[in-house]
Amino acid sequence: MSSLLTELNKGIQTSSAEETIAIGEQLAKELPADASLALYGDLGVGKTTLVKGIAKGLGITKNITSPTFNLFSIYQGEKQLVHLDAYRLSQEQSIENLMIEDFLRSPYLCVIEWPDNVPELIDKNTLKLELRIESKTTQHCIKRI
Repeated sequence: MSSLLTELNKGIQTSSAEETIAIGEQLAKELPADASLALYGDLGVGKTTLVKGIAKGLGITKNITSPTFNLFSIYQGEKQLVHLDAYRLSQEQSIENLMIEDFLRSPYLCVIEWPDNVPELIDKNTLKLELRIESKTTQHCIKRI
């Protein structure tokens, strides 16, 4: 297990967007080939910022934005990054028409924001990360769950 993944088990504190991006960049380099990530956390905790770092780590130079209204965006880098934002989906909606299942295996790295809305996409192999703001310090915390 990589040192970053070990640190994520304990939780990593960040105090700026740049630090969160750096964690994402390092994470992208340490993920296994067929990885998928589920990012849990409230609005504004840094999920899309972490995805920006992951994209940077994959050599993607395009601007990364939250695909809330598109549902997902695909970016070409060392791996193809699929950034899914399930915020607008409900658990009752069928996602079969989106063909998301195809993005859960190589050559894609799929990162899912709001994974509670698409539980059928999350399996035992999905790396689950919780992002939150520590109330007493206003620092962000990224922790493996």
